[in-house]
Amino acid sequence: MIEVIRAETAGFCMGVDLALNKLDSLIEREEAAPIYILGPIIHNPQVLEDYSQKGVITAESPDEVPAKAHVIIRAHGVPKQVETSLRERGVHVIDATCPKVKKAQLLIKRNTEDGRILLLYGEDSHPEVKGLLSYAPSGTFLFDSLEELKEVKLDKNKKYCLAAQTTQDRMIYDEATQFLQDQGYDFTALQTICDATRQRQEEALAIADKVDHMIVVGGRISGNTRRLVQVVEGQGTKCTHVEVEEELPLDELRKCKRIGLTAGASTPKRLVDSIQKILEDL
Repeated sequence: MIEVIRAETAGFCMGVDLALNKLDSLIEREEAAPIYILGPIIHNPQVLEDYSQKGVITAESPDEVPAKAHVIIRAHGVPKQVETSLRERGVHVIDATCPKVKKAQLLIKRNTEDGRILLLYGEDSHPEVKGLLSYAPSGTFLFDSLEELKEVKLDKNKKYCLAAQTTQDRMIYDEATQFLQDQGYDFTALQTICDATRQRQEEALAIADKVDHMIVVGGRISGNTRRLVQVVEGQGTKCTHVEVEEELPLDELRKCKRIGLTAGASTPKRLVDSIQKILEDL
């Protein structure tokens, strides 16, 4: 019989729960229709499809949201100027930005108002990153690895502020901090990586050490889900990233004695439950 070890941290995080609760509450108010979300409210295709069936409209651009309509600001947040322009046009804005992301935005704003240049560890295409960058008025550099940071031409005569996308790898962030210290740069390091992300990664690593194969469930566009796959593979454990149960490599998994199971922060419990049942029935 195959043993399945499921992570306690698998599934929705606090920020996702709060965002979806706000959207659910708005849907219950019939007079609020039509309801828009500015980009995917969370990075999970199955959840987004459920809300689409309920009549929620996903706008790819702020210009697609008409005046007087209700719009939910996604859990990842939006650039500061986007929210300002929506309010100026008379759009009813409900801010569902994750509190950890909002804290990171305000920390960056507070620590770059004195002219410090932001050094942000994050993914160029990620919506959270675009929002964080908008809170640094004195200039920004974005890097996705320690190697990229080392290639940035920094000036010893200028001051910097180091921060990270909330779902990034804390180990790499610590290495970036150490590099800047060793080079003698004048910088302030902010603690913006979410504790829930760190705990999820640490638990995944602990489980990966005990199993033959690790399954990570979550959306392909979910940054924190992809990061889970990276940290597990970095430890040398075989890992498969799936969005839905049909993607499970069942023939390969049948050869295992122990399988680990975890999920990204925007993965609904029902998906994790169904995949766990399939694994246990192998």
